[in-house]
Amino acid sequence: MNYNLEERTAKFGEEIIKFIKTLPENVINRPLISQIVRSATSIGANYMEANQASSKKDFKNKIRICQKEANETKHWLRMIVTANFDKQDICRKLWKESHELTLIFAKISKSCK
Repeated sequence: MNYNLEERTAKFGEEIIKFIKTLPENVINRPLISQIVRSATSIGANYMEANQASSKKDFKNKIRICQKEANETKHWLRMIVTANFDKQDICRKLWKESHELTLIFAKISKSCK
C-alpha cells in the first residue's frame, strides 16, 4: 500500500470544504466555518512545507503545527455539531480522521530527534 500523507491531508481539507458547503449560512455558523476552513486546510499546507524544510528543527516545527491544526479542527467540528445537530454523523467521521491525523503528527514529532 502506498501511504501518502500529503494526499491524505489534502483530501481531508477537501472533505471539510465540501462539508461546510452543506451548512446553512447564519450568524452562528459563519465564524465556525471560517475557523474550520483555516485549521483543516492548513494541515496539508504545513505538511507540504515540512517536506521542504530547510532543517530538522524547521521540519519538526512544521509537523507540530500540523498536529496543532488537526487538533484544533476537532474542536471546531464539536462546535459545528452543537450548532447543527443534524450533521452529527458526518462530523463524527471527520472528527475521527482529524484525530488520526493528530496522532500521526504527534508520532512523527516524537520521532524527530
